[in-house]
Amino acid sequence: MPYEPHVSAAIGLEYLDGLYSYAMVLTHNHAEAEDLVQETYVRAIPAMNRLRSESNVKGWFFTILRNAWLNRLRKRRTAPVIAWTDEGDGSVRDIAEPSKDSYHALVSKMEKEQIQAAIQALSVKFREIILLREFEELSYDEIAGVLDCPVGTVMSRLARARSKLRILLTCTRSEASVGKVRNEGLR
Repeated sequence: MPYEPHVSAAIGLEYLDGLYSYAMVLTHNHAEAEDLVQETYVRAIPAMNRLRSESNVKGWFFTILRNAWLNRLRKRRTAPVIAWTDEGDGSVRDIAEPSKDSYHALVSKMEKEQIQAAIQALSVKFREIILLREFEELSYDEIAGVLDCPVGTVMSRLARARSKLRILLTCTRSEASVGKVRNEGLR
């Protein structure tokens, strides 16, 4: 049974943040991630009336985004390279929550940055599987559908990604502790 046309425009909007996060993992670029999410919705909206009521809409959106990204990668391999320079700093600074004291806000920010850096240090196949499982909370079956691979591959890849992430975070924390000891020893 297809979705009602007047309802289909609202379907998928709850996945917007998750799709953007996934696009950032794939592209490492805010503008490109935004374009990728927009392209996902442009492709999805005309096809929504063909969805059945039992369809996995979230997995469907993530699959569309990933396929759009793979198409872009293929085009890049054959397209001429154009260099863009942006002299302005378009980044947004973190705003501390007034309810947190400055020490806890700093520690929380540092931990978040360490986790983000460790995830970014992973290869794309491990970054995307961590994002889809841990942040988007997709099931193994849903991830297998998005990545177009067997569930066993999803499970083994996720185990390896978690292991690599654990090692990266342990190394980062160990280096921070050594640096702290060295700095305190200089005083």
